[in-house]
This record gives sequence, C-alpha cells and structure tokens, in this order.
Amino acid sequence: MINITIPKADVSITEREQIITGDEPLIPSIEGFIDLHQIPRDKGGMILFYNSKNELLLVGKGRKLRQRVKKHLEDNVSPLKPHRAEVHRIDVIIVEDAMERDIYETYLINKLKAKYNVDKVYYK
Repeated sequence: MINITIPKADVSITEREQIITGDEPLIPSIEGFIDLHQIPRDKGGMILFYNSKNELLLVGKGRKLRQRVKKHLEDNVSPLKPHRAEVHRIDVIIVEDAMERDIYETYLINKLKAKYNVDKVYYK
C-alpha cells in the first residue's frame, strides 16, 4: 500500500479588506483577496480553495501558482466561477515535480472530498 502524507500549506491567504494607514498605496482586490503577492510567481504546486466553514471547495494545480490562482478568480472557464463568492481562504502547497502534483491533486480531491472538483473523483 502506498502511504501519502498531505504536506502543510506553504502560503495561506484569507479574504480581507485593506486597512490603509498613512501614505500606503491601495492594493487592488481580486474577489476580496489582496495578498496574492504572497503566492510565489514562478513555483509550481497545489492550490486549495476553502469556504468560511473550512470546507474544501476545489483543488487545483499549476506550474506558475500566482497566475493559476488569478485565473481561477477571474477567468470565465474556471470550474470555480459560479462559486467564487464562497471562497474565503486559499492555501498553496509548493510541489515542483509535475508527476507529484498529479498524484497529490487526485489524492487531495478524493481524501478531502473537494466539493466542486468533477474530474479525478473516485469516491462517489
């Protein structure tokens, strides 16, 4: 039997509003998230979208994490599009190897029962 351990999130950002103090510039919000700059730009890995009740909504993967997160939050073809208002927290796990990302994606979808993933679902 193969034993897979879910890694801890490398970056976790929460939906929040900017509190401006002094001459601080306004950070543009994307669906309520202003901390996207914390997500690595040129790293690959896993993206986990959670709601305010800590339920896993969607698991995704990408070669360039920040770009992929933005696509999920802005693009018209994302499976997350009709559910963006539910997203409260985004966790990012850095996984550089493409094969490992595929394995983790399938495992996380099925182990944590991601609500809006339709591909790679084996638990139904």
